[in-house]
Amino acid sequence: MDKIAIIGLGYVGLPLAAEFAKKYPVVGFDIFQARIDELSKGYDRTLELTGDELKEALDCGIHFSTNLEDMRSCTMFIVTVPTPIDASNRPDLTPLIKASQSVGKVLKKGDIVIYESTVYPGVTEEVCVPVLEEVSGLTFNRDFFAGYSPERINPGDKTHTVKHILKVTSGSTPEVAEKVDALYRSIIVAGTHKASSIKVAEASKVIENTQRDVNIGLINELALIFNTMGIDTGEVLEAAATKWNFIKLKPGLVGGHCIGVDPYYLTYKAEELGYKPNLILGARQINNSMGKYIADKTIKLMIEHDTKIKDANVLILGLTFKENCPDIRNTKVVDIIEELKTFKCNVDIYDPWVDHAEAKLHYGYDLIADPFANAKTYDAVVVAVGHQAFVALPESEFRRLSNVLIDVKGILKNPTWRL
Repeated sequence: MDKIAIIGLGYVGLPLAAEFAKKYPVVGFDIFQARIDELSKGYDRTLELTGDELKEALDCGIHFSTNLEDMRSCTMFIVTVPTPIDASNRPDLTPLIKASQSVGKVLKKGDIVIYESTVYPGVTEEVCVPVLEEVSGLTFNRDFFAGYSPERINPGDKTHTVKHILKVTSGSTPEVAEKVDALYRSIIVAGTHKASSIKVAEASKVIENTQRDVNIGLINELALIFNTMGIDTGEVLEAAATKWNFIKLKPGLVGGHCIGVDPYYLTYKAEELGYKPNLILGARQINNSMGKYIADKTIKLMIEHDTKIKDANVLILGLTFKENCPDIRNTKVVDIIEELKTFKCNVDIYDPWVDHAEAKLHYGYDLIADPFANAKTYDAVVVAVGHQAFVALPESEFRRLSNVLIDVKGILKNPTWRL
């Protein structure tokens, strides 16, 4: 039986490791000792696994470690580290390269290294494999092999969990492709799709989120147009959606570690090859501008209500990049906050899902306690994230806080303005 190492225990790696642990010996590796300590004690700060689910994985024998030597006996290595972008929106492959260096130190003849991190086509074989060869001293497709099976985790989604999402698989040889596919097939009840090559699998992943980004970019641009016309975008979309083949999406902020990042991997490679991906970059520009647009609209509405803007008190409800999860990576709510600060507004932030220390560490923000539980009022309230905790509240609770209600997520019936 194969022994599996999962490298990177975040939103992708941990649920995958727990699922594999039900059938295989598993080592969960991460470079952060604090993360390992929490998991070993049965606590997952990402909330992707419940205490019972993590306990089940521990009872199955999963071993969490920061020690490379604990992976030496493994035969399958699955890399699930982040693939971020830098300040210039260029791919930052540093985590992927460092993970490959770590795996290379314990790689043996016959082993298979599978990558799940989102990349542009070619990264696995042109960037990662040479690192594995250099560090291990082994030869690719003779001594060791590679595969690629893109992650499809949806943070906070308790319905579409890892085993219930169809998995694309691939391998560096036909035999390895079949072995990789069989490995995932053994735990993914939704089934698998075996791609013809690693590059095809890589490309399939990067266009999943690029397609969504472009479609949302269109809806956001339509919202900007309809707002200028004085037309309710939500009503327009409801009417248009009566046609059977209309793709119904809502305008909003496009952040997170997937849709707001992945398109830059594809555009980077396209431009490197001399092609200018105007449509994709245009959608990115529109989506990246929405936070500033919302903040500017908030300022205009406060002015209409005769509010003095300097030192005005604004409450932001929600900091995460999406509802009902604690993930604050690349959240575009930050763009609203920072734009309001340029007008010298005092900004309070409340999010029941976010760890206060995480918000302070990543963004320097001091989150406040539940504003619905005290008597403070605001010059404006921006509902930036549609957490269920907010949806469940009566609209009167929001109106008690402010006369100016900006609804980014469409959860209020009669806001001052909705996107």
